[in-house]
Amino acid sequence: MNGFQEITIGRLLRQTAEKYYTREALVCPGFGIRKTYGELLDACTRVAKGFMAVGVEPGDKVSVWATNVPEWVYLQFGLGMIGAVMVTVNTNYKSSELEYILRQSDSTTLVLIEKYKDTNFYETVRTIIPDLDSSEAGGVLAQELPCLSTLIYIGTREKVPGMFNFNELLEEGTRISDDMLRKREKTVQCHDVVNMQYTSGTTGFPKGVMLTHYNIINNARMVGSVMGMSPEDRLLTQVPLFHCFGCVMSTLNCVYYGSTMVLLEYFDPLETLKTVEAEKCTAINGVPTMFIAILSHPDFRKYDMSSLRTGIMAGAPCPVDSMKRVITDMHCPEIVIAYGLTESSPVMTMTRREDPIELRVSTVGRLFDGVEAKIIDPETGKEVPPDVQGEIITRSPCVMKGYYKMPEETSEAIDSDGWLHTGDLGSANEKGYFSISGRIKDMIIRGGENIYPREIEEFLHSHPKVRDIYVIGIPDKKYGEQVLAVIVPETGIDLEAKELAEFSREKIARHKIPLYWEFTEDIPMTASGKVQKYKLVERYTKKYKQ
Repeated sequence: MNGFQEITIGRLLRQTAEKYYTREALVCPGFGIRKTYGELLDACTRVAKGFMAVGVEPGDKVSVWATNVPEWVYLQFGLGMIGAVMVTVNTNYKSSELEYILRQSDSTTLVLIEKYKDTNFYETVRTIIPDLDSSEAGGVLAQELPCLSTLIYIGTREKVPGMFNFNELLEEGTRISDDMLRKREKTVQCHDVVNMQYTSGTTGFPKGVMLTHYNIINNARMVGSVMGMSPEDRLLTQVPLFHCFGCVMSTLNCVYYGSTMVLLEYFDPLETLKTVEAEKCTAINGVPTMFIAILSHPDFRKYDMSSLRTGIMAGAPCPVDSMKRVITDMHCPEIVIAYGLTESSPVMTMTRREDPIELRVSTVGRLFDGVEAKIIDPETGKEVPPDVQGEIITRSPCVMKGYYKMPEETSEAIDSDGWLHTGDLGSANEKGYFSISGRIKDMIIRGGENIYPREIEEFLHSHPKVRDIYVIGIPDKKYGEQVLAVIVPETGIDLEAKELAEFSREKIARHKIPLYWEFTEDIPMTASGKVQKYKLVERYTKKYKQ
């Protein structure tokens, strides 16, 4: 069907390594790592054997809480080889979010690094597993996490109580023969789930999106085809690997086409400039705020960007001026825009390299071959004519298998005819180019991160001084949107923004903590008592107009 291929992640890596054994596959400048495809295959097979040795079975969930470290790539392909499911954990998460994902996903294993920014992952894990220090590696017992037994630590500590360090995992793997691994690989099917990514919803708690080998490999194939990827390309990956932008549109894209992954641990505009020049990158992926930060860096003109050819800008609308500067000043004439959502693995539409700039800033492109989409009236469900706004729905082999252990939410998202309802408002012109105009959901997109008000509202409701709360997004020049919380305090209680921000700091991710706080009793309601959030947006947009 339209070139869709039935192949697993493990088999894909083996095929690419056979073709391009001595070609550079992975470069991690911050770690001094430089591996050919042959060496990458070796690293991934060692990791696969390690997890087999510590008891990870087909279908087991392995949560990975790490920045873009080299081991992340080995884990992605190594776990795929043995039929395990990689559960990607946002590096901005705090203790309650991590604990929820480990419990809801039934993770048997957690892989973590030492720390990132203001969160010490190691210490956070010790707080949610109180008996960790007295546990044997591989034999952890956590009352709130009954499935979890094994923790793997990536970092400088040689001995970690209750955990295997990464080298110990590899040492355990020496007990597994090549034949044992090959036998396991033969049991893995392309329609098996290989990746679970958690996406929140208006219902509050994050949902585990189940993506198969077939889903994400074919999406990566189509994305790379539009970009014109080849073994000659070197793709700079500065987006987080825990999102599809990183692990599908970047790493998997490169492995499919035999291209080189140039991986930054996290985004830093100066490091991007240095790395593009030093590694002669030909492609670059990022959200608009990343490109804006690169272009506005005081040292931008000091670096040679002339090796660049293409890349993807996605995650939020792109300002016209920024797009023009990426094309001219960053020497990226074939930069394209992509649109999709995690539930569609993720990309549905892309602009094409040959499209005029007007199309690349005013639309999100057209569909891939083999991917269907249409615009429907959200009330009637009937398809609307060209250029009429409605809800975007899609149907394709890239649509997720469903939400893990959430059958009702799955049936709400995917109808009986197999159409995935995106919740996004948009239109399509007669030439098949889609434009996004808003969201049926209240989702806020801040700098490419999806933020779901209901989740924040439910959390802040637990504060004893909060009677009611409504979270909205208001326009922001730098990030696209910022989070604003409208608080109704308990009667007669004094409450300040500082107290609520402090309450949130160690419990929810930094990007979810509202930047703005408003305290009021004046909440606009309909006659039937429903809150009119759009009126709150209008009110506070005027107040914070930039």
